[in-house]
Amino acid sequence: MNSIVSKLTTIFNEKKHEAKSVAISMLLILAASTSLLPASQPALAQQPVVRLILFWSDGCPHCHDVIDHVLPPLKAKYGDQMEISMIEIASVEDFDSLLQVAEAYGLTRQQVGVPFMVIGDRVLIGSDQIPAELPGLMERHLAAGGLDLPQIPALEGLLPAQESQPPALTHTNTPPVLPVPTSPAAGVEVESSSAKAEYPSGFFLAIAILAGMIAALLYAGYMYAWGYQAQHSRARAAWLEYATPLLAAMGLFVAGYLAYVETQHVTAVCGPVGDCNAVQNSPYATLFGVIPVGVIGLAGYLLILAAWFIRRMNLGWLSAKANLAIFLMALFGTLYSLYLTYLEPFVIKAVCAWCLTSAVIITLLMLVSLTPAMQHLITEEVD
Repeated sequence: MNSIVSKLTTIFNEKKHEAKSVAISMLLILAASTSLLPASQPALAQQPVVRLILFWSDGCPHCHDVIDHVLPPLKAKYGDQMEISMIEIASVEDFDSLLQVAEAYGLTRQQVGVPFMVIGDRVLIGSDQIPAELPGLMERHLAAGGLDLPQIPALEGLLPAQESQPPALTHTNTPPVLPVPTSPAAGVEVESSSAKAEYPSGFFLAIAILAGMIAALLYAGYMYAWGYQAQHSRARAAWLEYATPLLAAMGLFVAGYLAYVETQHVTAVCGPVGDCNAVQNSPYATLFGVIPVGVIGLAGYLLILAAWFIRRMNLGWLSAKANLAIFLMALFGTLYSLYLTYLEPFVIKAVCAWCLTSAVIITLLMLVSLTPAMQHLITEEVD
């Protein structure tokens, strides 16, 4: 009996030793296989994001060119890796804020314009520089791990308080991030703060002046078409004689002030009606993007005054043509002012009281110079 128990004990111990060896072998195999794997499997790496800011104006065609044609393809390409904060320049305060941001980058007032893009330590200005340099900057910053918004004190009042990882900084006037268009041709819809307002300040005044200018032009056309010559008394002729230089002098003052504002880039005194600075900062404040409109008006009023003096000096045929020259210059000025007056309430969405004043003055000059010009034409026909 003891021998049987001893034999069973020996067999049990052998099996126990074999099981222990198998367990140790399995543990060694498991440890070896585990050592081939990384110590820990990290979560998917977060994609780098480039955050940038675009200052724009609703009445700026270059801004809409960037918003509608430049940014959508880039947004479609980079998706959530490209976050754009839109800040609209819709008032004098907005423009002053833009100037403070520009000063942080060492730019002068003369160098500032919209569209104005901030991307890290770089500033891109205009519809030429932005498409030329933005794609390369996007690639460079994404390769470097992304780019956050610059820490500039001037931006603190324009953008909400930043968290450690802000999803997208926004401005109250505009949506936070440009949406991805369904196709490259699809535009980027931007909500305009000026569109929220039912009418800009001075809207109805601009409309009334616009209607008056159209009526004056129709009247002048009727008078010319029918060759109508009213009963012009000497008293009326004398009044017209001095109305021309008086109106031209008033126009000279208004145009001179606008030329000073546009060439020296100072803030205009607007008064209670309209927003002169928004109009002066629009692309329509210059002709062909070069010549300030105020300078053109200044030259026009000077030429009208010169023509009036030439007519009074009796310089032969030159004086004889002066009345017609005054009318033609005033007519051209009225037509151009009509175009600018239309732009203010309907395109720029801001009204300039100085500009409206100049429009009224040049229209009155056209009317008071109409009769002398017609008399000159009639005299020529009789001769």
